[in-house]
Amino acid sequence: MNEERKSGLNRRSFLKVAAGIASAGAGMSRPGRAIAAGEGRLATLIDLSLCDGCADRAIPACVAVCKEINKDKIPPIHEPIPVPWPRKAVEDWSRRREVFDRLTPYNFIYVHRAEVEVEGRPRTVFVPRRCMHCDNPACATICPFSANHKHENGAVVIDPDLCFGGAKCKSVCPWEIPQRQSGVGIYLHILPNLAGNGVMYKCDLCRERLATGKLPGCIEACPRQAMLIGPRRQIFAQGEEQAKAMGGYIYGKKENGGTATLYISPVPIAALNATMKKQPGRPDMKAEQRRMAETDRIGKAVLQAPLYGIAAGVVGAFLSLSRRKDRRKGGEKDHE
Repeated sequence: MNEERKSGLNRRSFLKVAAGIASAGAGMSRPGRAIAAGEGRLATLIDLSLCDGCADRAIPACVAVCKEINKDKIPPIHEPIPVPWPRKAVEDWSRRREVFDRLTPYNFIYVHRAEVEVEGRPRTVFVPRRCMHCDNPACATICPFSANHKHENGAVVIDPDLCFGGAKCKSVCPWEIPQRQSGVGIYLHILPNLAGNGVMYKCDLCRERLATGKLPGCIEACPRQAMLIGPRRQIFAQGEEQAKAMGGYIYGKKENGGTATLYISPVPIAALNATMKKQPGRPDMKAEQRRMAETDRIGKAVLQAPLYGIAAGVVGAFLSLSRRKDRRKGGEKDHE
């Protein structure tokens, strides 16, 4: 493992930061907006009438495969982890990687067990939870360094090379999905005690697998075929049809302005939500409306303004020092 991998940072990362700052400052539209009304987007369908929580397994199949696929995504943690000011708190899950019953930087999906009563009879429903991949994600809009993007296939993806771990994405997410790992990322090389506090991690819809023609791991591994992925229009049409056939309910079609994840449930969503106490890493299923619908541009500008100058200056200084070191290694002298 080389030094670049150990730190999770190299000159390419800084160039990407500089490019992100420049594009955001120029008002460049995000990928998600360009395809907001386009064709070819994907969506996932989660049929809660089929999911049994993999009761015969120690860990649900979707969770186990997701952990395996993403086990090397986070680089080694910088020790000791700088304590940020003024928050004076770090979030370190590196010694709790085995946790699978909530979202963490090392666990992008978990399965909630809901014990509900329907028409006077008890019923158990299992609910896989992970990023909803919203149609117009506030998390991508508000990121000051353009680290979060809505891609053409519908996936909302955080770029770990650009993320400072400021957690604004988590703050504006109705479900508080992104989770932070301190002690990794570019903040360590810029303002480790002030700027951010790590990198935010979440489900990226197995974007790299999709690019090679493979299914997302959770969907491929599900023994009950409770999870499907396909063209958005087909998935939504199928979801509507299946929900009608079972006399069921739909979640994800309108929540937070619409998402690329559709749940169909044989029991009312409100009954499922009543079993969920919203807490860190464990989202509920309230009928959330779109956040920041009228304030995206204003919020983004306010958050970005004080950061552009600082980051751009530091990035420029880093690149200048790197070039000087390269010249010295090549036997060249600096010209002051």
